[in-house]
Amino acid sequence: MKKKTMEKSKSANSDTVHSPLVTYASMISLLTLCPPFVILLWYTMTSADGSVAQTWNYLKQNGVQGFLHIWPRPTATACKIIVVYAVFEAALQLLLPAKTVYGPISPTGHRPVYKANGVAAYLVTLITYIALWWFGIFNPTIVYDHLGEIYSALIFGSFVFCILLYIKGLLAPSSTDSGSSGNIIIDFYWGMELYPRIGKYFDIKVFTNCRFGMMSWAVLALTYCIKQYEENGKVSDSMLVNTALMLVYVTKFFWWEAGYWNTMDIAHDRAGFYICWGCLVWVPSVYTSPGMYLVNHPVNLGIELALSILLAGILCIFINYDCDRQRQEFRRTNGKSTVWGKAPSKIEASYTTTTGETKRSLLLTAGWWGLSRHFHYVPEILAAFFWTVPALFNHFLPYFYVIFLTILLFDRAKRDDDRCRSKYGKYWKLYCDKVPYRIIPGIY
Repeated sequence: MKKKTMEKSKSANSDTVHSPLVTYASMISLLTLCPPFVILLWYTMTSADGSVAQTWNYLKQNGVQGFLHIWPRPTATACKIIVVYAVFEAALQLLLPAKTVYGPISPTGHRPVYKANGVAAYLVTLITYIALWWFGIFNPTIVYDHLGEIYSALIFGSFVFCILLYIKGLLAPSSTDSGSSGNIIIDFYWGMELYPRIGKYFDIKVFTNCRFGMMSWAVLALTYCIKQYEENGKVSDSMLVNTALMLVYVTKFFWWEAGYWNTMDIAHDRAGFYICWGCLVWVPSVYTSPGMYLVNHPVNLGIELALSILLAGILCIFINYDCDRQRQEFRRTNGKSTVWGKAPSKIEASYTTTTGETKRSLLLTAGWWGLSRHFHYVPEILAAFFWTVPALFNHFLPYFYVIFLTILLFDRAKRDDDRCRSKYGKYWKLYCDKVPYRIIPGIY
């Protein structure tokens, strides 16, 4: 039975990834290049004036030894900060009152059950963090001052964490949604389990993706803002716009967290290096990098420009939220909700699970989802641009996240289309005929 499950798992994985050559190239490059990039990003933002050219000249002159010199060693302080934060978030995830939410049924017929208390955990985290600073118990500038050491500890610690996840998936999977591709590198990179858990209630992906990764985004945004205030006695309007938009976005995320559990990250991508290391290391470092740059490079935008950027960013975040809300409500009501004031057009599709059971799905072809198949990526990319543009254009590096996000979402749209094509067959072709554009209406 286990062998059969693994064979089905392998087949399912092969339907949703790129060609073997592209897959191996991307895996090896990300496994080897992402860790040093995180350190170089931190160093450039905090010690090289945000200048890629300055960092490049330093490495050119000093070579590998120079790079090893700037790579900070994990310290006891950094490890203590990480452990306290992780334990605190894990405790909130387990102990805060929660509504029971059911995830989508997996290909093997498994339906995960979640404790939805993300908003409460988010509010408790931010209030606690600000209160610790306000009452002089803990100064968030300590986090900034040890940021390189924290990232270094996260790089190595999260790699070990992913190895343990691989071993767990091999020896003690939490559900039938697990199995091996037969290749240890692929299994480590993509993951062995779809829904790994510790015990009955502690969902590992909810912790890594939401409570550690996304929560750290908000915590670090506040940290950068406080650091600039402590250094300069005031906060620039550019930092205020950046911090406000990031907090609005993360607030939106936790408000919609139960909907996130239906997305590719949770319902289709397994818990491996790609997702878990990415959320534990890449999100805190890369996603927050525009604010990291602004700490030492405050820009005076002026009231009119600052408000214009802020309002444009909030509008994009709202549209992104409304796209997800529209589809979630459509699914919740089994297609009986109204979309933009009228009954939505839809396609009734059926598919067969790996257990041979026939299931039915409704594909929304109205509202935002009638403009393109992944229109919600457009406002998400624009929102990232608006919380980065307060840095203006003196340096390229603050815009790395926007570029990375664009590549990530375009790739994700392709993977999602490939998966849906494999799942729905002729119904997906009907859907693509009705909604021909993948992301940008009229263009792509």
